[in-house]
Amino acid sequence: MKTTKLLLLFVSIAFLSLSCSSDDDNSTPSNPSPQQKNIVEIALETPELSTLVAALTRADGNLVAVLNGDGPFTVLAPTNAAFTAFLNQNGFASLDDVPTDVLSQVLLNHVIMADVTSSDLASMGAGYASGSATSSVGLPISIFFDTSNGVRFNNAGAVTTADIDASNGTIHIINGVLGLPDIVDHAINNPSFTSLVTALGAADGDLVSDLRLDGPYTVLAPDNDAFETFLDGTPLGSVDTAVLREILLNHVLGGAINSEFLIDAGAGYTITSATGAGGNAMSLYYNTSSGVMFNGISTVSEADVVGTNGIIHAVDAVIGLPTVVTFAAADPNFSTLVSALTDLTPGTDFAEILSRTTGSNADGINPDYTVFAPTNGAFEALIEDLGGVPDEATLTTVLLYHVASEANVTSGDLMVGANPVTSLQGGVFTLNVPGTGDNIADITDGSGATDIGVIAVDVQASNGVIHVLNKVMLPN
Repeated sequence: MKTTKLLLLFVSIAFLSLSCSSDDDNSTPSNPSPQQKNIVEIALETPELSTLVAALTRADGNLVAVLNGDGPFTVLAPTNAAFTAFLNQNGFASLDDVPTDVLSQVLLNHVIMADVTSSDLASMGAGYASGSATSSVGLPISIFFDTSNGVRFNNAGAVTTADIDASNGTIHIINGVLGLPDIVDHAINNPSFTSLVTALGAADGDLVSDLRLDGPYTVLAPDNDAFETFLDGTPLGSVDTAVLREILLNHVLGGAINSEFLIDAGAGYTITSATGAGGNAMSLYYNTSSGVMFNGISTVSEADVVGTNGIIHAVDAVIGLPTVVTFAAADPNFSTLVSALTDLTPGTDFAEILSRTTGSNADGINPDYTVFAPTNGAFEALIEDLGGVPDEATLTTVLLYHVASEANVTSGDLMVGANPVTSLQGGVFTLNVPGTGDNIADITDGSGATDIGVIAVDVQASNGVIHVLNKVMLPN
């Protein structure tokens, strides 16, 4: 009997264990959430992006692997119809006819290295994003977006399906392929530059074609408001086309100069494509102490718009053809000189005289001018030596002694040895080339002083040239 009870107990325990095990086996498993697809996987599953997938596969740079990466990326994805139109417009019979290196750059021009949604773009209205294609100097090419009527990129592709969310970014399907823009394309695509584009077409020479060449160029691009202010009611068609050409070329620099370079440089002079007095390249003064400003009148409002052949910096004022007065007023190193020419010598209108661009003036003072401009430190030393500011008559005589008229004498015009210069004041001083120490030239003035140095040369204006002195010259 005792044996029978123990057997029943063991059977009961075994049955209970089996029941519990069976219950566990029949429990409902939890369903894991589906893994979000990445940009490439979504493109593969989207029939209207099949040409894009084929292009990514064919192009240089293993772009499929790139877009399988972590990102985040924003891909502006052209439809099959967009690719067909692009191939037709560019004379390609099929995708296989497009050089793979070119195809790679075109596709990279549709990739932004950030996750940008349509609401992000709408909040900004219009502007530029950096794509992943590169310019001739290796800078990322800019993409212009405008949300004033839908969302458009480079005025070539509009978003038809926005905000396709992927694990590594966002896809916006667009109805046009974005070709690689040069700086002219950027100007044409942005409605803020319609006046600039019109002016380029109206000026002498074919500036539009010139700015489509390899470059690289840096263009300081005045916006529509800047042109309106500059013209001040004068129709653009009434502006002399030869003068208009020079004004526009005064906004074009050789090389691709980005804002970082200018900021690192701080302040100084470069040259433009305009022609100054004597047939020399026109100078341009830049100063980055408060934003990036050119010739003291025009400030960068949008920097570093990169095209295939250069860079655009949008500016808020047209940079007219500078006179020697323009540079003196723009460069803070000449602030004391400017004060001397204006406030301290009211009896002589130096600003008017040195702004002249035509000859046959009644007083016989005619451009071109060669101006020897003392720095602020040079004037401070003079005031200290004299025990105060000279009286107006003396100061006027001294200032006239620093100007030669009817001659644009550059450093390249000087001979080795002694070069006598006759000033507006009537006195003569001598430039001795080469100079001693850091001086480019030494000067012997009318007082017999020989410790005057020319420390910078050839600031070229439309009506003359400026050379910089480290000491004020005296006529006697």
